[in-house]
Amino acid sequence: MSDNTINVSAESLETFVTQVFRKAGCNESSARDMAQGLVQTNLWGIDSHGVLRVKKYLDRIRSGGMNGTPELRTLKSDAALEVLDADNGSGYVAGKAAMARAIELAGQQNIAAVGIINSNHCGATSLYARMALDHDMIGIAMSNVAPNMVMTGGSRPITGNNPIAVAIPTFGDFPFVLDISLSAVAGGKLLVAAKNGEQIPFGWATDCDGRPTTDPQVGFDGFLLPVGEHKGFGLSLLVDILCGVITGGSFQHQLKSMYRYPNDPSNTAHLMIVINPLALISKEQMKERMSDFIRTVKESPMWDPDSEMLLPGEIEYRKEQERRRDGIPIPAALYDELAAIGSELNLDAALERTAA
Repeated sequence: MSDNTINVSAESLETFVTQVFRKAGCNESSARDMAQGLVQTNLWGIDSHGVLRVKKYLDRIRSGGMNGTPELRTLKSDAALEVLDADNGSGYVAGKAAMARAIELAGQQNIAAVGIINSNHCGATSLYARMALDHDMIGIAMSNVAPNMVMTGGSRPITGNNPIAVAIPTFGDFPFVLDISLSAVAGGKLLVAAKNGEQIPFGWATDCDGRPTTDPQVGFDGFLLPVGEHKGFGLSLLVDILCGVITGGSFQHQLKSMYRYPNDPSNTAHLMIVINPLALISKEQMKERMSDFIRTVKESPMWDPDSEMLLPGEIEYRKEQERRRDGIPIPAALYDELAAIGSELNLDAALERTAA
């Protein structure tokens, strides 16, 4: 633990955050879904999407920008395709419900897709893609967000850094999990850098006029740049079409940033897809073939003999083991922010420090 961080047990952090959202007016299931999602993301080491977001979500619930007691309903259904309405609830609640339904439908049809509209920020999309792993299935999760990204040279955003995650069972130590946003980095990384007083590299973000910057706050107030330039830009357009256009949900400038419009619904849309690979191959065969696939990747030579080839999902697997043992490192400023919220709300739960 560095001098600037405080390690907190995952269990106490989840209990604490659940109570925060309960006190804010969320029902028990919404509060629990949000807390579990945030803390799990910290456990994977994706701190930009973890409890850093608690205060923002809390403020939105209090202002009415996000519904803490949503009643989800089915809008359209045909065979293994559905669209749900999130009732302006948390994206954590909406995403979990949509993926659970997609898993159910894929259990009947071997492949299914469920969209959900009128939602809000859902955090790391791998939270939902990974749900399919418990059923030996492949999960794909994606979400659109308000335009916050410009193509290199552009001065106004037309698309978001729309995230997408794919989780594939390996039946080994850890699953294959690719989780990316389509900007050079997630916006949350700029928030982390700003909180830590750090600069960012050129190529991550621009100012409000589209000019590249190394100031994380200027970049956060401005626009993100796409990963892989035109490749990331094109993929972000694709996600917006799949999540928003074909579901009847919002897309492009119909979406609202929770930072620029904190008191308004975000109108976010998500799409969850589930594939049952065991309809094509036996579990034993898939385990053997994925093992061969992973071994080939791991044995790929590195020019630096001290380096190691890692697969998508492996870093998160290792980080979760470490943080469950040693606790989740919380920057001191964020710890103080959470503690102040707890004091204000007169919570019973406390942030339990660990020895690490």
